Amino acid sequence: MLTPMPLKKGDKIAIISLSSGILGEDYCVHTQKRGTEILRRAGLETVFTKHALMGTEFIKRHPEARAADLKAAFLDDSVKGIITSIGGIDTFRTFPHLMDDAEFINAVHQHPKFFLGFSDSTYNHFMFRRLGLQTFYGQAFMCDIAELSGDMLPYSKAQFESCFAPYHGRKITPAPVWYDDRTDFSEAAAGTMPASHDETHGYELLQGSPFFEGELLGGCIDSMGEMLLAGNLERLGGLLNQECADYPQLAEDFRMQSEIVKRYSIFPQADEWRGKIFFAETSELAPSPETLKLYLEAFGKKGVFDNLNGIIVGKPINEQFYEEYKSVWREVVSNPDLPILYNVNIGHSSPRAILPYGAMARVDADEQSITLL
Repeated sequence: MLTPMPLKKGDKIAIISLSSGILGEDYCVHTQKRGTEILRRAGLETVFTKHALMGTEFIKRHPEARAADLKAAFLDDSVKGIITSIGGIDTFRTFPHLMDDAEFINAVHQHPKFFLGFSDSTYNHFMFRRLGLQTFYGQAFMCDIAELSGDMLPYSKAQFESCFAPYHGRKITPAPVWYDDRTDFSEAAAGTMPASHDETHGYELLQGSPFFEGELLGGCIDSMGEMLLAGNLERLGGLLNQECADYPQLAEDFRMQSEIVKRYSIFPQADEWRGKIFFAETSELAPSPETLKLYLEAFGKKGVFDNLNGIIVGKPINEQFYEEYKSVWREVVSNPDLPILYNVNIGHSSPRAILPYGAMARVDADEQSITLL
């Protein structure tokens, strides 16, 4: 696996809209400025890719433009890192414009760069893994860097600053506080902190040995689940509480998603999970326990749980379904000897840690630590 260089002061960072184009809307100008200033204070130069600020409708209609931005960032030697603006729902549409482009693939191999994002970016991470590039799961420009309070949240900031050095030996421990998901992202909310809560659970070992090691691989449960269920429209439609017959566009989106994921082998095969630590976290939609079970059962049928060394589960957003999710994990993962570490600060619940794909990690539930080896 190609390992990108850590960030350093003076590096140019490209902000890209690979899924949602909301960063380009007029009501997000303050977000652009705030994030740029926070990165400047971190010693980084910010550039926005050619189409990153074209707005929601343009980004939605032009996956080829999103793909062109990613390709251009890899071809530009002055760009040292790429950070997604935010998540979304359809970054998979960029794959035919990337995975069939020999020049893009060669650029990834010849100019490996730091890539950071979460949520729908799970698709991008899996694509880069297929191409042999190590990427980083955990934060995004709008959600973390352009924090409305005026600086990144302390735990998230420390995690981001860790990207300026090799990750070997870094320990990830529970955040002392967690934050409610913001509902107001307007300029009027500038200078305010999200509501915070003391962390009372820490890392919880749901089952298995408190000590396990393995290579990190995973992402957003919703995104990974849709990769596997997109071909089953009836189940997905019920999952979304919609009658798919009444939603022809939804049906077409799922058909396309299923075909693209299969064409480029985006989701790892069963043997590729052997010896891995599966990290998984639920989205801001806070899927019901029933939906979570459907997703996890899809992973089980794919052979994911048969080959793992352990599982790391992210803190649910706003701690919604906190206890219910625990029961679902225990029920679906039928092997009681497979370790499951729960309530880790990854994904949609704020603050966010950063996990490098392909890194060897050692989990010590008793010590409440995840060490990157």
